Amino acid sequence: MASGPLGTLDRNPPPFFRPGLSARSKLVFFAALAVFLMVADGRYRIAVTLRDAVALVLAPVQRTLAVPVELATGGREYLQGLAAAQQQARQAQQELARLSEKAASAERLLAENQQLRALLELKPALAVRAMAAEVLYEAADPYSRKVFVGAGLAQGVKLGSPVINQHGVLGQVTRIFALSSEVTLLADKDAAIPVLNTRTQQRSAAFGGVQGQGAFVMELRFMSGNADVQVGDLLQTSGVDGVYPAGLPVARVASVDRKVDSSFARVLLVPEARPDGVRHVLLLEPLGVQMPPRPEPEPEPVVRPGRAPKGPGR
Repeated sequence: MASGPLGTLDRNPPPFFRPGLSARSKLVFFAALAVFLMVADGRYRIAVTLRDAVALVLAPVQRTLAVPVELATGGREYLQGLAAAQQQARQAQQELARLSEKAASAERLLAENQQLRALLELKPALAVRAMAAEVLYEAADPYSRKVFVGAGLAQGVKLGSPVINQHGVLGQVTRIFALSSEVTLLADKDAAIPVLNTRTQQRSAAFGGVQGQGAFVMELRFMSGNADVQVGDLLQTSGVDGVYPAGLPVARVASVDRKVDSSFARVLLVPEARPDGVRHVLLLEPLGVQMPPRPEPEPEPVVRPGRAPKGPGR
């Protein structure tokens, strides 16, 4: 029968094709081995040497594979930096041309000013002497805006000296000590300064100590409701008070409130020179030191009862 010989055949696969352990057993074994190795490495650091050796062997390969990426990144950054540098160079050239034109105009105006003064036989402009000083600390009073600078009587500081920085007027020296001075800032409640509107050439007075917009600001007082004042107007020192030199930036108009029921306008200012973060200042000598003394008023003639004062020709 055919069934006899077929039943005697070996149905097992050859040794080379035997599957061995099942897939589930392999998964459990290798998962347990991985957990064991992680715990052992974290506790006993058994794989540090192996990792270092593998990293040392693969380092040249990593560097070689990273070269194209670095070249692409470096080339893109180079092109971006080159474009930015060219843009900055163009802007610098435009700014240089603008400053050159401004400097030429200033030199021309200075020459015309000197010629006009010579023609009118006016005295030359007063020379302003300045002294550098460092801001030491702010005053402890939270309701005032005062700072102390490291220059005093020993350095020749005079009472009332204007204090400025590169942006404009900061304040005025109000107290002098041996090696320091107290500077009252423009935003202080006791500060006042005569100003000139550069747009309208109108003189007025700016006062400090006004709380507005979350900070101390200044106010242009005694301005009529129909005064020609606009937001953004620049106010400079007028130079008529004998203290501040003319032309120093003081403040800029921040808001103008023209009330219908009031004949005056409320004009708030923001100082050009912000005292926050200032470390070095210049102390100017008051102009009144160089000016001639003011003439004393002549005494009025005493008129006796019954007699008329003698006039010219009598």
